[in-house]
Amino acid sequence: MDNIKINDLYDLNETIAAKLFEGHTYPWEVLPEISDFIKELGETLPADRYEKQDEDIWVAKSAKVAATASLNGPLIIDEDAEVRHCAFIRGNAIIGKGAVVGNSTELKNVVLFNKVQVPHYNYVGDSILGYKSHMGAGSITSNVKSDKKLVVVKGEEKYETGLKKFGAMLGDNVEVGCGSILNPGSVIGRNVNIYPLSSVRGVIPSGTIYKKAGEVVEKIKN
Repeated sequence: MDNIKINDLYDLNETIAAKLFEGHTYPWEVLPEISDFIKELGETLPADRYEKQDEDIWVAKSAKVAATASLNGPLIIDEDAEVRHCAFIRGNAIIGKGAVVGNSTELKNVVLFNKVQVPHYNYVGDSILGYKSHMGAGSITSNVKSDKKLVVVKGEEKYETGLKKFGAMLGDNVEVGCGSILNPGSVIGRNVNIYPLSSVRGVIPSGTIYKKAGEVVEKIKN
């Protein structure tokens, strides 16, 4: 049985966007709703802790944002987050508490839970990254199929998403090795390690190590 429902993958206590997921079963169902959700939530954020910097852009006063970062709304940068030199936020992005968006990293239509790290040359589009997930340098989400067809999530069952753009759903505490590509429709369970230079597709079960296609092993429990 594929454990890829929202509650299988994410601790909703670790995101300012918990209400975005209400009424949904699978996490990718929220991708078309991120923009409107940010606009609604932003207007409710307390002015003593968040500053509205531009149209539909809210930045926590405790966040660190480099002057060279490009910020485009709708966007929320939560408390104690860090957005580094030359990061490119294209819009429809929620950056969680204590998250790190690094140099030359590009975000578009994403939810980063608290303490996510995308610190070096990452592209993350149409994706949701769970609590404390980390993408190594140069790892990316590929969010459109080469044939431009709608994305299907392929696990033990096939899940028609109805989406043309769908990057990856990373559960909590996922480690993605440097230089890896997460192909459209990838769903990575909690506590998974992806080897460097991997090309990943489909559903990767929680608590495993992805070494290469066809070689996914369970972690040894201490």
